[in-house]
Amino acid sequence: MTTDDTNLRLRYWRDGAIAHIRFNRPSVLNAIDVPTADAFFAACQEASADKEVRVVVISGEGRAFVAGGDLAAMKRDPVNTAQALIKPLHGGIMLLASMNAPVLASLHGAVAGAGLGVALACDLAIAAEGTRFNLAYVNIGASSDCSTSWGLPRVVGMRKAMEIALLGDTFDATEALRLNLVNRVVPAKQLQEETDKLARRLADGPPLALGRLKRLIRDSLERDLQGQLDAEAEGFAACAATRDFAEGVAAFFEKRPASYTGQ
Repeated sequence: MTTDDTNLRLRYWRDGAIAHIRFNRPSVLNAIDVPTADAFFAACQEASADKEVRVVVISGEGRAFVAGGDLAAMKRDPVNTAQALIKPLHGGIMLLASMNAPVLASLHGAVAGAGLGVALACDLAIAAEGTRFNLAYVNIGASSDCSTSWGLPRVVGMRKAMEIALLGDTFDATEALRLNLVNRVVPAKQLQEETDKLARRLADGPPLALGRLKRLIRDSLERDLQGQLDAEAEGFAACAATRDFAEGVAAFFEKRPASYTGQ
């Protein structure tokens, strides 16, 4: 489904080794309906299967990242619509977490509900000043989805996650940075530039090592110390056998930038 057709609910395209997934319903602040959820899952499948992809950037068109699920659609048929939305969204989130390529969220405007879930599923997040965050589910009488109940306590701690979830208050990018929900906050006019800069830096890095690091960090909370040490030893040995490792070491001694090929 590689395309940059602006008429689609979601755009997917590749710029060299950087894959872009952009929610594209700006008139409704990119609220996710069933076709958008299906397109998100398909884009995640394509990015995950493409061996040339070294980094994935997820963003939103217009005035927001994602303002949550499409409540108008859910109002007409709550149960069936919720189930049809959640299945592809959860499938896409699992692919983002499991793919080797780092995933970067580029956030602005509203980041609410499912939008916050998608952002939490990414490995790194950069936000524009003025971005507003809200878990939102309790405000419509619902519990959460899109991995928010899994990601929030791991990122911000149990007590703060309870506050965000149970009170449903809105907070700004400065607070999101303080809570480690985002890695960087930049002026709104510089969001695209800073996103591209960070994506290019990741794309130029050693893809095999980045994939190993991503897996080690994501899996660490499920292992005891000995299990993590074993996984680290296995990962380092695997990296040491690659051409990229030889290139990285040579570049270090020759005092030049390394050129990684993923081999």
